[in-house]
Amino acid sequence: MALEITDANFEEVVMKSDKPVLVDFWAEWCGPCRMVGPVVEEISKDYDGRAVVGKVDVDNNPQISAKFGIRNIPTILFIKNGQVVDKQVGAVPKSILSGKLDAQLA
Repeated sequence: MALEITDANFEEVVMKSDKPVLVDFWAEWCGPCRMVGPVVEEISKDYDGRAVVGKVDVDNNPQISAKFGIRNIPTILFIKNGQVVDKQVGAVPKSILSGKLDAQLA
């Protein structure tokens, strides 16, 4: 299951991770976010132990959203060694997200 990432645990869970991290910025009221949500959950299971997969509710965690300039949701950031290495804005198929995550595992 995807981790719930918050303003409070972001530094520890994401920035200090020794594995690549996929972070889904979303909101309850966002239709496309609800389409991407199940895909992110599947990826969480597929990459268990190899990558960290988490979700940030932008309404409840404005600090992280502002820090990364999140203006459109869903936005998915790929972070490796504390740096944003890739980004996907909008709803896309699982294969696109898996491909971007695979690139960080290589």
